Amino acid sequence: MNKDIGEINGACHCGGVRFQVTLSDGLHSARRCNCSYCRMRGAVAVSAELADLRILQGEDLLTVYRFNTKSAQHFFCSRCGIYTHHQRRSNPDQYGVNAACLEGVSPFDFAEVPVSDGIAHPKDNPGSSGSRLAGVLRFIPAE
Repeated sequence: MNKDIGEINGACHCGGVRFQVTLSDGLHSARRCNCSYCRMRGAVAVSAELADLRILQGEDLLTVYRFNTKSAQHFFCSRCGIYTHHQRRSNPDQYGVNAACLEGVSPFDFAEVPVSDGIAHPKDNPGSSGSRLAGVLRFIPAE
């Protein structure tokens, strides 16, 4: 897998929402989060600056979900329900983009995925200086 991807297209499951994104650090920024919402969603997210994600089709199909502090905006397709991206609470100038929505990328392609500590979010502790990692999720290939 080429982790140095720059610009790439993406879409939800039904294809109603289509986008183009330039990733900040390719697939190297892949992360999961252990907050209550992300834990249930289970997606691997990669980073992009706000200006670097362009909705090409289906902006009217996007629905937003906010919870807890209502700072982060989680976008998903109202037709098929797939999470496409979210505006981050930890860095509101960035989107986390669902890696599984990117053309030719599968979350199962990643051998290890760091897990951000969303349960003890750095924005909940004013003295904190950034995101903490809660661990690393390792995928073990089937034999």
